[in-house]
Amino acid sequence: MAPPSPILDHIVIDVRDRIEEAAQQFVALGFRLTPRGHHTLGSSNHLAMFATDYLELLGFGAGGASRAEIQPFPIGLNGLVFKADDAERIYQHALGAGLPIQPVQSFSRPVTLAGETRDARFRTTRLDPKEVPMGRVYFCEHLTPDLVWRREWQTHPNGAQAISRVVVATPSPEQTATLFRALFGKVVAAKNDRLFVAAGAARIELTTPAAVAEEFDDAHADPARRIEYLAVVEFKVMSLPETARLLRPTAGLRVEDRRVVVSAPAAFNATLVFVE
Repeated sequence: MAPPSPILDHIVIDVRDRIEEAAQQFVALGFRLTPRGHHTLGSSNHLAMFATDYLELLGFGAGGASRAEIQPFPIGLNGLVFKADDAERIYQHALGAGLPIQPVQSFSRPVTLAGETRDARFRTTRLDPKEVPMGRVYFCEHLTPDLVWRREWQTHPNGAQAISRVVVATPSPEQTATLFRALFGKVVAAKNDRLFVAAGAARIELTTPAAVAEEFDDAHADPARRIEYLAVVEFKVMSLPETARLLRPTAGLRVEDRRVVVSAPAAFNATLVFVE
């Protein structure tokens, strides 16, 4: 069975019971968010949609409802999600490769458009987070993409157009790379002393926690006692000067020659980078 292609679908920032506060903060950071969604699994979310991928703010549902698989994770960037054209086929491939994959799960959330409510439906298959230190790595099959990728949600005041890079902090990039090789085949490359996986328009970069701390200093995410974690997400924008202007009131903002950096404390423990 041929391995799937590594194409990024979305990344997830867990905000736990602070989803209202998180939504306000990310709107202040210039993201246009979708109305709050409520999964049949018990969680709630807001999305920042781009052309082919998106950012998800994921929290607990109304009345304290939650999901067992997200409860152990601290606030921060914890979900790395790849596209699936057939979640069942990917499950079988990963199972055959000896990976700790979980059975396909189906769920939905209602979406109201022009007064009509329909269910956005999904199928996912997830690597066991107890066996994958970096966080929740999984595949998402969109059964109703027309209810998710809507033109009215894809234009953002901060100019964000796509996710261009996700940084995984790991004490052993080469060992972590074996997971991606098992999932996708010969996809791991090396550049500037870092390993990376091309994932559609994005790049998944594997480097050490020390390298992340050196690059981002006090803007880097708190690992919350984890030795491997998702640390940084980078967005491509239309105009870096315009993005910098909009974000200038943000505490701890770093405006550099070729990028703008929002520190993790200002973005629910996720370092955000904006580049042209």
